[in-house]
Amino acid sequence: MKRVLVGLTYSACLLLWDVLATYTHLDALEPHAIAAQSYAQSRTNGRPPTRTLNLAKMDSECRSRPLDLVFIIDSSRSVRPIEFEKVKIFLADMVHTLDVGAEGTRVAVVNYASTVKIEFLLKDHFDKLSLKKAISRIEPLAAGTMTGLAIKSAMTEAFTEQSGARPKARQISKVAIIVTDGRPQDNVEEVSAAARASGIEIYAVGVDRADMNSLKQMASIPLEDHVFYVETYGVIEKVASKFRETLCGVDPCAMGHDCQHTCVNSNASFYCKCRAGFVLNADKKTCSLKQVKVVIVEDPCKCEARLAFQKLTQTALQQLTSKIADVSRRIENLESLAGRG
Repeated sequence: MKRVLVGLTYSACLLLWDVLATYTHLDALEPHAIAAQSYAQSRTNGRPPTRTLNLAKMDSECRSRPLDLVFIIDSSRSVRPIEFEKVKIFLADMVHTLDVGAEGTRVAVVNYASTVKIEFLLKDHFDKLSLKKAISRIEPLAAGTMTGLAIKSAMTEAFTEQSGARPKARQISKVAIIVTDGRPQDNVEEVSAAARASGIEIYAVGVDRADMNSLKQMASIPLEDHVFYVETYGVIEKVASKFRETLCGVDPCAMGHDCQHTCVNSNASFYCKCRAGFVLNADKKTCSLKQVKVVIVEDPCKCEARLAFQKLTQTALQQLTSKIADVSRRIENLESLAGRG
């Protein structure tokens, strides 16, 4: 009986392998692409099923922190019409997950090829349905890939208070998400640096033939959090899940943190705090035992008994501090083991 079960299991594994080999390329990704990817996708032979823009889609949504969000989308000749529809679905999916509103997240779209067209501004739509309808009406512009010009237009026109961006005093994050599949025909490094210096956080999403060096030049740091790559427009919608983690108002402490002792949630961010008797180190994550300083004041009369007592007290306190540190390390090890369990 045991041999029969082993044989059936082996046959099932072979069958599963054949199915996977039929539908999936097992080739490794290009080394330069792997270095730039924050969200890797498998290459597939089969075309994904066609999706249409569902304006009444009711997927699960999250509550994002308020943003001034501008999408900068490449609609040059290399982006085929069916692929551009995928980009629009990606935009609609992103809009659906955000807390859109006049006091929430405001959205604008900058469309570009050899020219730049601002499809709508941050002040134009304050509800998801009208935003999705506006996205569905966007048409590709065809020739050219003037990415630098598009970034400059977003910075000088789309992110202005006249266009609906909130005043700097309100401390609303300004975020640009660039989607492109090619190599820019103009300079992106300087204009991107200027945009970032003005307070705009830039995410770069590369598709297929996108130039990795250009994506890195455009994106904010750390690059591993701001540069994404997918091999086809057919899977670009999956990048939306990564943006949900970044843009949604999820409790960062619940999602994991690097604090050695305690994570304290502070709206859309967090900070680390140490237990009593410890101080936060310069890295703002780890803790060190608070040192007890003993100051020996020599008695003017040079009383040997008093000096001896002070020295003994100092030695005893140093030994006690060492023991407390040892006990603390053991407690942390036990907490770590308990967490793994």
